[in-house]
Amino acid sequence: MKLEDTTMLITGASRGLGEALARQAARRGARVVLLSRSERVREIAAALRAEGLIAHAIVADVADKDAVYKCTGAAVALVGPIDVLVHNAATLGPSTLRPMLDTDCEDLEHAIGVHVLGPFRLSKAVLPSMLLRDRGALVHITSDAATTAYPTWGAYGTSKAAMEQLARSFAVELEGTRVRSFSVDPGEMDTELHARAMPEADRAALASPESVATRVLALIARDELAPNGARLIAAEVTS
Repeated sequence: MKLEDTTMLITGASRGLGEALARQAARRGARVVLLSRSERVREIAAALRAEGLIAHAIVADVADKDAVYKCTGAAVALVGPIDVLVHNAATLGPSTLRPMLDTDCEDLEHAIGVHVLGPFRLSKAVLPSMLLRDRGALVHITSDAATTAYPTWGAYGTSKAAMEQLARSFAVELEGTRVRSFSVDPGEMDTELHARAMPEADRAALASPESVATRVLALIARDELAPNGARLIAAEVTS
């Protein structure tokens, strides 16, 4: 799938990997919509438009059921039917990560809302058009916490594991079409989210969101690198 003139909806696009994906995709000719709870997406989109690129911002929470379908309709009105939907929005929960025994039900519920229900609803909203046009990709940004249990990361890891199963479930039902559903583990990145979770980490040893974005876009652009149903490690991608 060529990125030029492709329409992309990217969640969690106000910073980190989401922002890097939006900037790089727009500069490669994609028409992008940045979705986030943060008003900062408006600034990013405005800066991209100042470069002569096509970029728009929608401020909303992917965990908000009532907002999801409105967001999808707005995105389509702005750039046309969505070709690529990137589920990048993420939450760690409370500012201090807690053992599962001390995790509030509401914190797990919110993590599932962001990592599972939001992607599920957004995918349901855009898939009919993708299937009608026989082109598209659902990209799920996952984590090694989905496959390995870490102390105090239970709510995050549990919901990310469910996200991966969601990606696989869509994939098996998309077999025989030219619409793909796959997951990408970006690895440890130098982001605000990582800094909050692991303030003691050596930032210099972490991947930059920009380098990971380049690899993720390669997976989107080259179908053979990311077949339907795949779970990929960004660090292993040669763009």
